Amino acid sequence: MFRNYLKIAWRNVLNNKAYTAINVLGLAAGMAVALMIALWVANEYSYDRFLPDVDRVYQIRRNFNSNGETLTFSSTSLKLSDVLHTIPEVEYVATTDWTGTHGLIVGDKKLSISGIQAGSDFLKIFSYTMLQGNRSSALSDAYSIVLTKATAIALFGTENVINKVVRIDNTYNLKVTGVMQDIPSNSSMQFRFVIPFSLLEQTQSYMKGAHASFGNNGYQLFAKLKPGVSYTKLAAKIKNVEKGEDNINARNSEVIMQPMLDWHLYSDYKNGVASAGFIDYVHIFSVIGVLVLLIACVNFINLTTARSEKRAREVGIRKAIGSQRQHLIFQFLTESVLITFISFICSIIFVQVALGPFNALTGTAIAIPFNNITFWLITIGCVLLTALIAGSRPAFYLSSFNPVKVLKGTIQVGRSASYSRKILVVMQFSCSIALIISTVVIYRQIQYAKNRPNGYDINRLMATNANEDLGKHFDAFKNELIQSGLVQSVSSASSAVTDIDMHNDIDQWPGKFAGETVEMGVIAVANDYFKTVGMKMLAGRDFNSVASDSLNIVFNEAAIKRLRLKGNPISQTITYGGQKCKIIGVVKNALMLSPFAQADPTMFVYNNNPHQNMIYRLSAKANPHDAIDKIGQVFSKYSPAYPYTYRFVDEDYNRKFGQEVLVGKLSGIFAGLAIFISCLGLFGLAAYIAEQRTKEIGVRKVLGATVTQLWFLLSKDFVLLVLVSCVIASPLAFYFLQGWLQKYDYRITVGPGVFIISVVAAIVITLVTISFQAIKAAIANPVKSLRSE
Repeated sequence: MFRNYLKIAWRNVLNNKAYTAINVLGLAAGMAVALMIALWVANEYSYDRFLPDVDRVYQIRRNFNSNGETLTFSSTSLKLSDVLHTIPEVEYVATTDWTGTHGLIVGDKKLSISGIQAGSDFLKIFSYTMLQGNRSSALSDAYSIVLTKATAIALFGTENVINKVVRIDNTYNLKVTGVMQDIPSNSSMQFRFVIPFSLLEQTQSYMKGAHASFGNNGYQLFAKLKPGVSYTKLAAKIKNVEKGEDNINARNSEVIMQPMLDWHLYSDYKNGVASAGFIDYVHIFSVIGVLVLLIACVNFINLTTARSEKRAREVGIRKAIGSQRQHLIFQFLTESVLITFISFICSIIFVQVALGPFNALTGTAIAIPFNNITFWLITIGCVLLTALIAGSRPAFYLSSFNPVKVLKGTIQVGRSASYSRKILVVMQFSCSIALIISTVVIYRQIQYAKNRPNGYDINRLMATNANEDLGKHFDAFKNELIQSGLVQSVSSASSAVTDIDMHNDIDQWPGKFAGETVEMGVIAVANDYFKTVGMKMLAGRDFNSVASDSLNIVFNEAAIKRLRLKGNPISQTITYGGQKCKIIGVVKNALMLSPFAQADPTMFVYNNNPHQNMIYRLSAKANPHDAIDKIGQVFSKYSPAYPYTYRFVDEDYNRKFGQEVLVGKLSGIFAGLAIFISCLGLFGLAAYIAEQRTKEIGVRKVLGATVTQLWFLLSKDFVLLVLVSCVIASPLAFYFLQGWLQKYDYRITVGPGVFIISVVAAIVITLVTISFQAIKAAIANPVKSLRSE
């Protein structure tokens, strides 16, 4: 019986090639979108799950009460690490310092790559696959290093490198004690090597006494709980461990832990709770994937029920010779399953072709897991569910026909289903138009922030990671660059131009309330910093090359406002780090963190010792390509042990829009596909309506109707449905977009222009889609359509 149903289904597919093609293409496109989004969502949820015992790994964070507002920081103190070592429920604790890029040297091979300094238990907490060495002892010696496989091969040409020597930052010789597998792309932590934290403690003078106070928060702390231990039970024990210390930072801090499984998706804290982050976009695109697939299913339902008149006599005859309704339902569902599986095969091909560009766009390495049985079980289950959703209404509708009425020709099949078809068309176009509106709003929000004055000049501004060798000859290096005419100005800072690496408390300031705390960004800068980055001085002066400037500070406008300094702030004093400092200048606000938020209150302190971030501006007449080559030569002259690396500040700044740009592009792509699928269905319906009304059109032409009048006659109903869809989609889109925009301090206002543009675009697309069929029907020879009568 099933084989017979399959034969009939296949014959119907072959006998209606045009409608089958539209159904298959629409379903395939919808399934491809759903599959692509599902693979992307699965990749986002897979972060860090490759690690054994990942459910027991936590990062220590602090909830800081800043005048009633709870701020959450990942920076912690070494004293807190000492305390956690004494808690029985904690199995391992490791302090880390993410020190950025370092120079690794082996013979004539030089690498400038990122690594971390970590406590000896780091590799016990994070059980990365060790290819060589013992994870328990690999970081026990201060002068040791663990490399990833790719780093080992880049330096030595082989991964068999145990006990070989690597020189780091041209300062220390470290013995290789381990090689680990390369860190997967779906890992929250990315690094190329690990060196012991004890090396930092033994060699850096500023580390003396670092364990003495909870107030010295500059490190990241990780812990692994013992098996069977619940963080819920541990939370109360660690919450107030800092409060006993007479330190404003400690008194206002509560210790919390965030599970590693939440790091990637729940990075945003609100009122001390991880409640948002990239998970918001995962939810949004999951909904979009389901909507696009439903739009494709609506096409199938509409086209099948619209052509039901063609199948009415078949149903009548089958019922007349004894077929039961359940047999007919099973037959029509078989046809649906056949078309859905053909569509699924096409969708797999579409996804395989699209994965390359998609991975390039999203920065992922997603692949279809053909060898994963779970993937096939879930996917086939979803395909069957799709077939059921798409085919159930046509199956139950067609099988319900009365055989007597059908065979007598008294049933008007098309009209009985027209109302439900219109509802389905409105539903799918409402979803598509809502996506169009969302895409327009996201694009406008991105452009609004990009056009916002950022407070400094990023054009021709470059940055290079400095090192100790370069620091010893920084003045000579700086002078040679300026004398060469390649650059206009050179400086250095403790933070990149587009970031603030450190936040500290201000101890005292004029007008401080009792118990009030203020934590703001702190950037140490060298000579010519403001001149180099193009920040405008609003009052007072810049730093000079004098020792007394070490007790002087420059605030930005946001810091002056936050401290409520009245009158002229110049020459007023504050207490910072236990020392009284004089305000000598105020600079214009600069967007050094988020371009969507208010400028962060920032304090600039003077330190002419070269910092990690060397900043320089190319001369207006210098050719960037030639200038980079020549600057690299000068760099190698003063720092021969390091490769010359550079970055353009405008690229760093534009990366701040990366998440929003990605969301905007994906929304645009999926909105386009949703409209394409909807228009496929509209095209098929227009063709069917034109076929149904062939004789009517012929009569109208004979009576003098013009092509324009006939085009309007066939188009107006579809345009009306799209207009209804616009009315439904607009308030829904407005409601959800207003919620999305609320997370940005600097945001657009959603005005009527967005909806007008989207409505016009939807109507134009609709008219273009149906005009082919309408005009084709309107210009047909009426003699051919009427001659049978």
